[in-house]
Amino acid sequence: MTPARRLTVALLGLVVLVVVGYFAKDATDPAPTGTTPTTRTSQGPADVPGASSGLPVERLSRLPEQVRQTWELIERGGPFPYPRNDGTTFQNREKRLPGKSGDYYREYTVPTPGSDDRGPRRLVTGSADEVYYTGDHYASFVVVDVTG
Repeated sequence: MTPARRLTVALLGLVVLVVVGYFAKDATDPAPTGTTPTTRTSQGPADVPGASSGLPVERLSRLPEQVRQTWELIERGGPFPYPRNDGTTFQNREKRLPGKSGDYYREYTVPTPGSDDRGPRRLVTGSADEVYYTGDHYASFVVVDVTG
């Protein structure tokens, strides 16, 4: 085998290892924060507003502490850390939440420790008392059971 052919085979083998490693990593990584499987709640997940969306239901107490703090701010009506952004209409452009019209959804920043900007975490509320959390800037959501 010529040196050029050996180099080609070695590079091809390296590419295969990288691709296999990439997919193996995804298969073994735990779910990112905010995308954990459905958790049973004291009132039952079907009773949680938004549970009928088919999204996982997560207790507020199992989410990052900043989510609870943001929920308390929402309940009090503020003040919010990003007043120009918090409480504004969430457009649902990604179509990850149930389709609703107009200004049905509102979004609020959940502070991300160590971030020098708004970060990726948000609470989104619906007009029918639904509360959704995304820890990855709208790529995925969970329904939040705010009673737990």
